[in-house]
Amino acid sequence: MASDTLRLRVGTRASRLALWQTDHVIDRLRQQRPDLDIERVPITTLGDRVTTVALSKIGDKGIFTRELEEGLRNGAIDLAVHSLKDLPTESPADLAIGAILERDDPRDVLVAGPGATLASLAAGARIGTSSLRRRAQLAATRPDLAIVDIRGNVPTRLEKVWRGDVEAVLLAFAGLRRLGLESHVSEVLDPAEMLPAPGQGALAVQIRKDDDRIAMLLASLEHAPTRLATTAERALLGFLEGGCQVPVGAFAQFEGSTLQLRAIVASPDGRHVVERHLSGPVTTVAAAAALGESLGHDMLTGGADRILAAIRVPSLSRAALEESAS
Repeated sequence: MASDTLRLRVGTRASRLALWQTDHVIDRLRQQRPDLDIERVPITTLGDRVTTVALSKIGDKGIFTRELEEGLRNGAIDLAVHSLKDLPTESPADLAIGAILERDDPRDVLVAGPGATLASLAAGARIGTSSLRRRAQLAATRPDLAIVDIRGNVPTRLEKVWRGDVEAVLLAFAGLRRLGLESHVSEVLDPAEMLPAPGQGALAVQIRKDDDRIAMLLASLEHAPTRLATTAERALLGFLEGGCQVPVGAFAQFEGSTLQLRAIVASPDGRHVVERHLSGPVTTVAAAAALGESLGHDMLTGGADRILAAIRVPSLSRAALEESAS
């Protein structure tokens, strides 16, 4: 971005939820700098084009982010707004997370018929999810349910319940709240029952690493407690060499200056589960990352290595996914 202009181009995926999230970031920036000329730039990612392949069969961890990152590199955009849980844990050397906003509710929810709860669903009920993490935890607690793999944006998944394609779906509470659809929630699932994805509920703004001007603009959007909590979660995920397509749940929250981190790794059939907890005083990003890595090490030695090794089957390459999308 030229030094004498106040124009910003903000990259985003084109879904209704992604656009809401991007507009939220833009509104926050305009509150700080009303003189900014901000353009929203929708970008279609490979993950948006490939909608018939289960996420668990996709090896590309950047399936929802790579095109946005390329836009940063080639100057098409100046910053990109992501759901933090979509960002790979290994940040490219030339890019950085310029801000992590205060986290929304990180929990998962059940959307089903009136008055339904996860415990009250009948045996054999069809419940839809695209997440291997949700599938594994659900299989561990309700092995009698029929888990159906579904893809698509939030409204599309809700429609599957309304049409009767499935009896229920599992979704992120934050996404429904952002779209004003929380009235459809049948039950909010406590993390003790369903641990969320690392970073779930948080928004991240990605920038070029050397773009100090944009970094300064984003400083007021940064929420330090969310940065520390999600750093611990993502460090654990990175230590386990996982991405958003593996059955890993993690949630960190502060009690005073002590960060409490809980995590789970479960096999897709729910038969093998490793769940651990670790806490410690955390005031720096380095300490948060160390906490996450320490818990990750404990989980691997406790059997998570065998669970993860068993599901690391050959996945579809990016080239194969491109062909299926064409």
